[in-house]
Amino acid sequence: MNTDEQFSLEALRSGDRAEFARLVEAYSGPIYRLALKMLGHPQDAEDVLQNTFLKALQNLKTFEGRSSLSTWLYRIAVNEALMLVRKRKPEVVISDTTPEDGDSSEYNPAEFTDWCCLPEEEFVSTESRQALDEAIRRLPEKLRVVFLLRDIEGLSIQETCGALGLSETAVKTRLLRARLRLREMLGSYFGERVAIRKEG
Repeated sequence: MNTDEQFSLEALRSGDRAEFARLVEAYSGPIYRLALKMLGHPQDAEDVLQNTFLKALQNLKTFEGRSSLSTWLYRIAVNEALMLVRKRKPEVVISDTTPEDGDSSEYNPAEFTDWCCLPEEEFVSTESRQALDEAIRRLPEKLRVVFLLRDIEGLSIQETCGALGLSETAVKTRLLRARLRLREMLGSYFGERVAIRKEG
């Protein structure tokens, strides 16, 4: 979806309220969902949503269009969410570049369960979705945000890089680690379901 074709940058920069309302309508859902999954609290997600569009409105005149509007909005939202995280946990430092980003060593999960025999409905059940949401919440912040943007919101690698200000290597490394950790965390949950089906 090319947002630059969907919206008129000229109208947005000139303060066209109807065009800005269309932008808000198009991205309120995805940005709220991202903030909720990052922060876990509806009120915090509402604050991030409001602040994202307030800052977008204030800065549209200086938006140069080097990235898509959606990437720009996600970047604002992620920064707003991370500021809330840091306010709640001041001891947590989320660096854009960490030694492990350039580390080629593999992360070895302790447990891998073969889920191939589980029917699709097992993965989309309410209980399974809750287990996944809980596992996502337990991911380290820098892995969680990459996973949410790439695998939940469906941004491309390049868009995720733009939204987070990270290199392609860093995004791919964090995404791989996030997927492996989630698979490990969900191993026992889906392992029980595999065992139940085999017994049945």
